[in-house]
Amino acid sequence: MNATTFSSPVFVKDGNCIVREIVSIDGAIDFLEEWPESRRDLIHKTALKACYDAHDGYKPVSVVRQAFISFAKRACILEDPAAVMPWISPSKSGSESEAV
Repeated sequence: MNATTFSSPVFVKDGNCIVREIVSIDGAIDFLEEWPESRRDLIHKTALKACYDAHDGYKPVSVVRQAFISFAKRACILEDPAAVMPWISPSKSGSESEAV
């Protein structure tokens, strides 16, 4: 685990009802930057700021993970890991998860 990796993944639904596994600050930034502007609010802005602050070394990764979870709960896109995990199978290399 490196300095930008979450302690455990966060699973969220994207706009296409596909579950995405977010495992790092960069993944959270990518997801938040792709979020439709019409659906952005203060919690989105706060989560994105936390991501950039942590990326620059001003906040710990744990703060980003919690901010991202708060955003996902508010947006009603947070998925329960227990419900998602049975659908994830290891890749052939064993180093990453396949798309859900």
